[in-house]
Amino acid sequence: MADDKDNLSLEEFDGERRREPSRDEMDQQVPDVPRSAADLEAVYQVPVQVSAVLGKATMQVNQLLKLGRGAVVELDRKVGEAVDIYVNDRLVARGEVVVVEDRLGVTMTEIIKTDRG
Repeated sequence: MADDKDNLSLEEFDGERRREPSRDEMDQQVPDVPRSAADLEAVYQVPVQVSAVLGKATMQVNQLLKLGRGAVVELDRKVGEAVDIYVNDRLVARGEVVVVEDRLGVTMTEIIKTDRG
């Protein structure tokens, strides 16, 4: 027969389970159970901002103000070089520019793995 200290009431048990894990605890957890797409269903409707950066340029404000229609701004990338793909301002992949019907698109060619921290 078990001691009373081994038997928790539902309220006591539930109260212990409601404690939110710290970020460190969450980062250290290793998933042992196979996950499925259904496990992520709660986040499917969360909007994210996706940006594809073709290249960058630096110029002074007076140069910027002189630009007009048809002006060409030289970027720091070469033709055919991979573009950076950002999700919510975080670099997640590199890819290539493609044409999809009458629109531009990006196909991912490399996923960027970063350590969380």
